Amino acid sequence: MLVARALRLLQVQAHERVIDWFCGLGNFTLPLATQAREVLGIEGSEALVQRSDENLVYNQTLRKHAGATALASTRFVARNLFEMTPELLCQDGVADKWLVDPPREGAFALVKALADLHQTPELRQGWTPPKRIVYVSCNPATLARDAGLLVHQAGYRCESAGVVNMFPHTAHVESVAVFSLA
Repeated sequence: MLVARALRLLQVQAHERVIDWFCGLGNFTLPLATQAREVLGIEGSEALVQRSDENLVYNQTLRKHAGATALASTRFVARNLFEMTPELLCQDGVADKWLVDPPREGAFALVKALADLHQTPELRQGWTPPKRIVYVSCNPATLARDAGLLVHQAGYRCESAGVVNMFPHTAHVESVAVFSLA
């Protein structure tokens, strides 16, 4: 349900390139690859990137045997996402849309690099920010912190926000917020 909601909110079109930040095993990346032209999954762990590549091959094989449409061009890379800079952000290329699903610590360095690029256009060198970001969070405090940067320093507006109750009868919920370039 969470994946379906995030994809619906991201509104990916067949001609778009999407980056899935903190992609893990590709739980969002692979479904995105059924909708986009190209998907880049970025994860902090080399071991998870290797497993994501294996997951991609497995899913491509399943789709082929089922006669389903092939997945879009998809690749996974490892980056230290807690040490992102504007320069590193530009190196990953332009994407139409982002899906961000960080751990409890949030995506401060990523969002800060995006804000720095917004505030210092000469750093961009042809790079353009994503038009839409869907941010999935397991920690409302870090989502609020990162949303503040996106809205007040990076040129985005928060279109909507909500929760998905993944674990009934507990205090844990997944928050989902949608940001569009203002």
